[in-house]
Amino acid sequence: MLEQSYGLNFFLKSPKNKTQNKRLIYIRISVDGVAKESSTKRHWEAARWDQQLERAIGVKEDARELNFFLESLTTKVNAFRTELLNQEKPINAVDLIDYVNGRYKRRNKVLEEFQEHNEEIAELVEIGDKAPGTLERYTTARSHVKEFIRFKYKVDDLPFAALNYEFVKNYNHYLRTVRNCSNNTSLKYISNFKKIVLRAVAKDIIPKDPFKLFTGKKTKVKRKPLTRPELQRIEEKVFSSARLSVVRDIFVFQCYTGLSYIDAVQLKWDRIKEGNDGSMWIMSDRQKSKSDTDIPLLPKALEIIAKYDKDPLCLERGTVLPLRSNQKMNEYLKEIADLCDIREKLNTHKARRTFASTVTLNNGVSIHVVKEMLGHYSVQQTEEYAITEQETISREMNALKERLDTVKKVQEDEVGDDLKMILLQFKKDFEDFRKSQSK
Repeated sequence: MLEQSYGLNFFLKSPKNKTQNKRLIYIRISVDGVAKESSTKRHWEAARWDQQLERAIGVKEDARELNFFLESLTTKVNAFRTELLNQEKPINAVDLIDYVNGRYKRRNKVLEEFQEHNEEIAELVEIGDKAPGTLERYTTARSHVKEFIRFKYKVDDLPFAALNYEFVKNYNHYLRTVRNCSNNTSLKYISNFKKIVLRAVAKDIIPKDPFKLFTGKKTKVKRKPLTRPELQRIEEKVFSSARLSVVRDIFVFQCYTGLSYIDAVQLKWDRIKEGNDGSMWIMSDRQKSKSDTDIPLLPKALEIIAKYDKDPLCLERGTVLPLRSNQKMNEYLKEIADLCDIREKLNTHKARRTFASTVTLNNGVSIHVVKEMLGHYSVQQTEEYAITEQETISREMNALKERLDTVKKVQEDEVGDDLKMILLQFKKDFEDFRKSQSK
């Protein structure tokens, strides 16, 4: 990346002690108007220095040696600058001065930086600060970027300087066509990649964000919760398999608590506490967002907790419910959906949506209360979960109809009274007219 202006100069810096004859020789490098300087750790007498030539004066051995050093340093810096140009890397004064002082760290390429980020995420997963799913998501995102670079550029990696709006646009097209990703999935992978790019911007690997002009709009997907009859069918279904019964119970527990899968299976007894109202509550924090969630336990949830009170797996792990992997849960929920005649796709997250809509909002619970129980940061986030059931719409519409009927009746009564007054006045006027005519 060719800079607009570049300069390299040497000068003597005045010492704090003005009586000293010798001064330090400094190098100053300027790139695009930004100057950085550093000491060469060499001293020289001001009387034997030509500032116009930026070299020592004379033919003595010490002067020739110093001038050779300064020439070599100039050649070394210019060669490094040329190397950066050939690699299409951004050039700045800080990097050049760091190179002079032996502190320059070679900048990562795109996939190298992505890998470094993912390794940091893996370390956070080990200490419990990040969920394994987060690492899996970024690992997949890096794999897609790697495949795209091979597909489009026929190389193993690219310098960040090669990223621009065209790259992002082509990557989005690749995800939509070659990878056959949906619009929302494509934007999700681009968002994951953008984090790596912004990380590179923060580290001064690239000067600006190539995503700045790229805009993508997510397609709004209406993910429906279970209806009341569907939830009832699942609750009342008798399964011949104990495996499906356990999965059903965990799922129903989620429907009546709003806990995500990971929060439900990791729920321990020390989180079940008596509230100020005397009833039992879940007092915990979400694994994903670390936000507090205080949830009163409904009778159905308490019933399921009691059912597994002595379960060997629960006793071994110290958990309230018997553990199952999310993959197995969703796999078994597909079987349950077929057996219960549920046409919608059934997965662990649908339980959380069912709690938000069918169990709470559609029974008159305030959306602000639901927000707190779900551990959301904003009401807007909760609104994405809120889908009104037909019976709730019917109830509200019937109430509206009654209000309209009442208004109509009042209006009719008012019109009737006005009409009576008009008729009485007309009758009186007509009688007066007849009397005047008879005279």
